[in-house]
Amino acid sequence: YERTCRYLAKKSNSVVVSVGYRLAPEHPFPTQFEDCLTATIHFMRTAQDYGVDPSRIIICGDSSGGTLTAAVAQALVNRRDLPKLRAQILIYPFLQCVDFNLPSYQQNEGVPILLKKRTLALGLKYLNKDLSVMEAIFKGSHIPEDLQLKYQKWVNPDYIPHEFKTRGYKPIAINPFSEELYTLFKLVFDPVFSPLLAEDSVIAQLPETFILTCEFDVLRDDGLLYKKRLEDHGIKVTWCHLQEGFHG
Repeated sequence: YERTCRYLAKKSNSVVVSVGYRLAPEHPFPTQFEDCLTATIHFMRTAQDYGVDPSRIIICGDSSGGTLTAAVAQALVNRRDLPKLRAQILIYPFLQCVDFNLPSYQQNEGVPILLKKRTLALGLKYLNKDLSVMEAIFKGSHIPEDLQLKYQKWVNPDYIPHEFKTRGYKPIAINPFSEELYTLFKLVFDPVFSPLLAEDSVIAQLPETFILTCEFDVLRDDGLLYKKRLEDHGIKVTWCHLQEGFHG
C-alpha cells in the first residue's frame, strides 16, 4: 500500500498516515480496530506537529479497511475531547454480517477475487472461528427473531434500488434459528464488526462521507445500504459507483 499512499499524498497535497495495524489470526478481532482507533486519536492530538489542521482530518480505508474506518468514525462521535472528523472515505467496505443473500452477494458470488465464500471465510478467521458453520450462517441461522426484526430496518433488499436487481435476484427464506450458533457468533452483531448495525443516534452524528461501490462486488449492497442510512439522517454523501468495477 505504500505506493498508493504516496500517490494519494502527492495528488491531494495532504499528509497521509498509514496504520500498520496488527493482523489476524495471531491478533484476533478487535485488535485491528483498537490499533486504528489508537493511531487516529494520537494523530488528532498531535496533528499540528505534522503541519496538519486538526479540523481537516479525514479517515479512509478499503474493503476491511473500510470496515475499520466506519467503526473508528462511529467510535469518535461522542468524544468531546477531540476535534471532529472532517470526513470518512469508505472504499467498497464490508459493513454487515446479517444477510449474505443480498442481490450483490447472489449476483457476484463467483466473481474473483472476493468470492462469497471467501468473504465469510476471512471473517471467521478474523474471529478465530471454525469454518464448518459457513453454510448455516449463509442461511441466516445465527440471527434470533427479535434481532432479525430490528435489523430489517437497515439491512433489507427492499432498500436496494431496482436497477441493481436486473442481473437477477431472488429472496431466500431464512433457516430456523440456532441458539448455539448465535452464542458462538454474537460478536458479529457488534457495530465494530458490522458498522451498518450501529444505532440511529450514532449514525446521525457521523461526518460527511464518500462511498465507492463496484458493480461486480459482493460488498456493493453494503455500501448502498450505508449510503441510504446516512442520507436518511441528513449526512452528506458523495457516492461513486464503478459500473465495470470489481473488488480489488
